[in-house]
Amino acid sequence: MATGRPGGPGGRGGTLRGTPRALRAVRRPGEQPAEGAPDGAADPAPGATAPDDARAASRLVERAAAFVVEDEVLAGLRERSAAQGVVPVAPATAAALTFLAAATRARAVVEIGTGLGLGTVALLRGMPADGLLTSIDTDGARQAQARATCAEAGFAAGRLRMITGSSRQVLPKLSDAGYDMVVVDGATTDFPRDLDASLRLLRPGGVVVLDDVLWQGRVSDPVRREAVGGALRETVRAVREDERLVPLLLPVADGLLCAARR
Repeated sequence: MATGRPGGPGGRGGTLRGTPRALRAVRRPGEQPAEGAPDGAADPAPGATAPDDARAASRLVERAAAFVVEDEVLAGLRERSAAQGVVPVAPATAAALTFLAAATRARAVVEIGTGLGLGTVALLRGMPADGLLTSIDTDGARQAQARATCAEAGFAAGRLRMITGSSRQVLPKLSDAGYDMVVVDGATTDFPRDLDASLRLLRPGGVVVLDDVLWQGRVSDPVRREAVGGALRETVRAVREDERLVPLLLPVADGLLCAARR
């Protein structure tokens, strides 16, 4: 996938506001809410504390992440990405992409952000044998490495189309309603525009996937930080409010926002 991130290669950041509030706990008959707690919230269980809950949640996340074991191809790609300053998709995200491509039998897929090809390989592994993946990135040299890696992973050259350029340049040239799946993992500040273009590309029943929508990293530049946060808020709101979409926000790695087009 692409380096990915806010405003260009190598950076990540932004906080997300506007996500749905957590559901309130249901109070059992006879229970009284804890002092200061909102109506509908139950007292903590005996001996339970907020730190305990946080540790339990952390263990669940760790157990879920440990379920995914990457093979030598993906592990090697992850090491090379780190050495070159490229931020690849997380292991759980790569597994989710393979699953989604397989579950939807996506034969025509667009990937915004090639990087060194970790997400590219993950997608190809889930797609049918006659599927074609179109991968877009501004760095042609890295795309060449990704193409070589895909060949080493056993994928024929005809399974992959690399286009060098920005999503702003390339997406308008792709066919309307011609794709089963679009994965958005480029510059975060481009997410709202990339989402809009992706919906034009999708066939009915097609799926758009946006990576890292819950990422809580820091961006030192306050102007850039606000741009990143604003782009994420706008993207999440657009997906949630669009009646053409069936949305789902998955707590995978730093947040995987998915939506199926009706």
